[in-house]
Amino acid sequence: MLEPAIRTAYRCAHLMLRSYWFVRRPRTNGALAALWHDGRLLLVKNSYRRQYSLPGGYVRPGEDPRAAASREVREEIRVEIAPARFELAYHGTRPFEFRKDTLDIYEAELDVEPEVRIDQVEIVWAGWRTPAQARAMDIVPHLCEYLEGR
Repeated sequence: MLEPAIRTAYRCAHLMLRSYWFVRRPRTNGALAALWHDGRLLLVKNSYRRQYSLPGGYVRPGEDPRAAASREVREEIRVEIAPARFELAYHGTRPFEFRKDTLDIYEAELDVEPEVRIDQVEIVWAGWRTPAQARAMDIVPHLCEYLEGR
């Protein structure tokens, strides 16, 4: 019952952030987790963005990016992946949403497909896709570059 109101709050907060970014043009640092199983990649859809992405988010000050990827996976899809299991697969900086976004994508190959649980608030969809299927979707630019280089 509260999910639609909370999703609206997320969208409003994201619009306010984008307005701030438009004025300030900040540098941001993030980490995404590319979870692979049986040749397929786990994609997510945030409630506040039209594009599909990978689980992930900002790296907190002083936080190891691998630990950030692990934390975001736990928070967003309720899956536990130890930071040591992640290997750096992409590093890039590009303009995105009025900011200079530096992003690391860490890969983990999973032997067993995990049970993915989303909150229907921040994350509204999650699904496994082949690289070709993912490239055919509306995905964030960093993910597009990562898949092109893979």
